[in-house]
Amino acid sequence: MKSIEHAEQVLLMQWWALAHKMFGVPEQLLFAIPNGGERNIIVAARMKKEGVRAGVPDLFLAAPKGGFHGLFIEMKKPKGGRVSKNQSSMMKLLSEQGYSAKVCCGWVEARAEIERYLRQQPNAQKVEPETA
Repeated sequence: MKSIEHAEQVLLMQWWALAHKMFGVPEQLLFAIPNGGERNIIVAARMKKEGVRAGVPDLFLAAPKGGFHGLFIEMKKPKGGRVSKNQSSMMKLLSEQGYSAKVCCGWVEARAEIERYLRQQPNAQKVEPETA
């Protein structure tokens, strides 16, 4: 992860450490997925065998809301961040499986997305009409 994206993600996690309580969500349910970064070839090969997948977003909020199973966030720097082909493809796959998957440029945008996501109504039980 580039240093600007790293700093933005750290700021987001610092905010979450304070803000999670007002949403009634345990702090541990927002976590990083250390999928990117520079690694030597041996470590990269081991991680690939362990299941690391190209394009997996940086963060996951494991809290179902508004008909979604959870929220994936791909962090980008506030200006000029670009989504790779693998990231775009993975975001589409995650969305098709019932997850909310968003690209956020900077921690402020990511914070707003988390707040918007958590303020959705929980999944409502579908009630079938009774037949006479």
